[in-house]
Amino acid sequence: MLSDGYHDVPDGYLAMVVTYLEMTEPAPLRGVPLPEGCAFVPLARDVDVYRDVFRRVGQEWLWFGHLLLDDATLSAHLNSPEIELWTLEKDGTPEALLGLKFEESGACELEYFGLTAKLIGSGAGAYLMDRAIEMAWSRDITRFKLHTCTLDSPQAMAFYKRSGFTPYRRAIEVAEDPRTLGIYPQSAAPGMPIIKPGQRG
Repeated sequence: MLSDGYHDVPDGYLAMVVTYLEMTEPAPLRGVPLPEGCAFVPLARDVDVYRDVFRRVGQEWLWFGHLLLDDATLSAHLNSPEIELWTLEKDGTPEALLGLKFEESGACELEYFGLTAKLIGSGAGAYLMDRAIEMAWSRDITRFKLHTCTLDSPQAMAFYKRSGFTPYRRAIEVAEDPRTLGIYPQSAAPGMPIIKPGQRG
């Protein structure tokens, strides 16, 4: 348990407030139509395809978790029977990422969920969430869960709550900045400045 007050974060690192949310029964669907020119299809379980979509969806929000995995580890995860991977294709190119992880405990985790800039504002997010809720609750689960953090889109929390998820837990995550690791260009996520070693006054 952290004490009250401010706590230094090491240079070159990020600190995120993580909020965990859950859904314990199927939420009503929005009924949003598939955006024009899009197709809802499985995402190839190929590490190069997956990393490309992951980067294009996640760079603005500094998604990094799966980019730290080597090819063998990532491939094993993507090809696990617990994992469902879907995307929205536009003009033949994957422009969204929907990852579901079904757990033995009877829970399903919305592991990753996001759109590229090409689909923002098209209704694609609401459509994709409808499909996520349908697929999760088509299995014998008792809980659908996810977590988001303060690096995510400012609209994310309200979107998840409107979708039927309820916040139930909060945590602090500290991780090395993916831009200092070379995972993303240093120009990524300008709203979250990089604090380089030696910059402190």
